[in-house]
Amino acid sequence: MKMANKNFHRIITVNASAEEVMKKISQINFWWVKEFSGKAEKLNDKFHVPMGKTFVDFQITELVPNKKVAWKVTDSNIYWLKDKKEWNGTEVVFEISEKGKATQIDFTHIGLVPEVECYDVCEEGWNTHITMSLAKFINEGKGMPKKF
Repeated sequence: MKMANKNFHRIITVNASAEEVMKKISQINFWWVKEFSGKAEKLNDKFHVPMGKTFVDFQITELVPNKKVAWKVTDSNIYWLKDKKEWNGTEVVFEISEKGKATQIDFTHIGLVPEVECYDVCEEGWNTHITMSLAKFINEGKGMPKKF
């Protein structure tokens, strides 16, 4: 059986409204990286996520209030990869849906598939940032952003 390309995907459920979830996702310095710069709130906003010698630049390419936000990677330097620009052109997508009093976040990194060099390390990173830090920030008001 041939394995299909599987984009990295996680689903988390949090105790907040869709509106609150959208707001918290945009506050990257509280759940991903403290040194984040730029804005991540409106369509076409651009922002920079530095991680030591690594960085990723994003632009918001799709925004449906309280339902979906997509961040396209416009530039990156993942210094420890053979292809340091491997993330360029990939997209990070948050799809949000209210489920009773809770909200479900469908997180997909389109282009982050098992065949790419970064997959294992990046999977581990997203698992920490999304399933632990973002969930904790939304549910408890305090995430675990990295400081580089």
